[in-house]
Amino acid sequence: MPFLGQDWRSPGWRWVKTEDGWKRCEPFSPALEDGNNQMNDISHTVILSGDDDDEEIYSNEDCEFAAKKRKKDHLGNNTDSQCFYREKWIYVHKESTRERHGYCTLGEAFNRLDFSSAIQDIRRFNYVVKLLQLIAKSQLTSLSGAAQKNYFNILDKIVRKVMEDQYNPRLIKDLLQDLSSTLCILIRGVGKSVLVGNINIWICRLETILLWQQQLNNLQMNKQVNNGLTLSDLPLHMLNNILYRFSDGWDIITLGQVTPTLYMLSEDRQLWKKLCQYHFAEKQFCRHLILSEKGHIDWKLMYFALQKYYPIKEQYGDTLHFCRHCSILFWKDTGHPCTASDPNTCLTPVSPQHFIDLFKF
Repeated sequence: MPFLGQDWRSPGWRWVKTEDGWKRCEPFSPALEDGNNQMNDISHTVILSGDDDDEEIYSNEDCEFAAKKRKKDHLGNNTDSQCFYREKWIYVHKESTRERHGYCTLGEAFNRLDFSSAIQDIRRFNYVVKLLQLIAKSQLTSLSGAAQKNYFNILDKIVRKVMEDQYNPRLIKDLLQDLSSTLCILIRGVGKSVLVGNINIWICRLETILLWQQQLNNLQMNKQVNNGLTLSDLPLHMLNNILYRFSDGWDIITLGQVTPTLYMLSEDRQLWKKLCQYHFAEKQFCRHLILSEKGHIDWKLMYFALQKYYPIKEQYGDTLHFCRHCSILFWKDTGHPCTASDPNTCLTPVSPQHFIDLFKF
């Protein structure tokens, strides 16, 4: 039968009596020791109070419970909760077994997969932002309290990165808009029944989101002074080739606003036709056919019309991967302890929507 609680074969705790009371001798965890040595000393100290004749003796179970509670409070107050996990992967199990009790949740996976470091990688930045946007739309209330706190900590780092690097602010604006709309509905319509924590905390978070939106709206792009070759100096065929590499229509419009030449290239009908054919099927064209005044198909308007009804293909530089052999979710660069003879044949890229679907029960 499986063991419940601490292993009975363990040697037990070692205690040393000091002037302030009894102190338990135990090697500290490297993550906790580097994070806050003072808190570790407090969490592993038991003080015996009372007179010499009437001294209150704590049992080992009470001391262990108190130490774990203080350590839990310390973890809850730490803003970077992901540093306590050494592994950068998580085993996705959807049912209880004799070896594993319970099942893996979305909040647990969100805490374990080190999204704080992922946003610093430009290949994973858009992937993490899209995942946060999907969670904001429908899965925010399914996160645990620690996961919700971690969610807003990561979001704070994303906004800071955008303010400093000025990288893709439009994507963050869409995320904040969806998140603020969701919070307004939950706070006004539902309230405490689904939100973890005091309602005032969520009101403060909503005010913080509104402040972030204001900062992004007032963001001014820095003009880079460069005496070398610029984008306008490139020949037309190279500029046209750059536009054909884009998979987002808004990026094409934004680039077309830089110079009159780029605007002329961004209005090419063939460019928008290729973009529509990449994202949508021909059957979808017939349902939402838009003609111009000259009787030709307006592919630019077709793209934005189809975008409202059908999802577009998503492209990311790097994504999470799922091992079908081990049922482990992980970042490909960090790897995982796979037991398959050829691990590469068992890997499946995981889109943001697929990530959320993995934890729906």
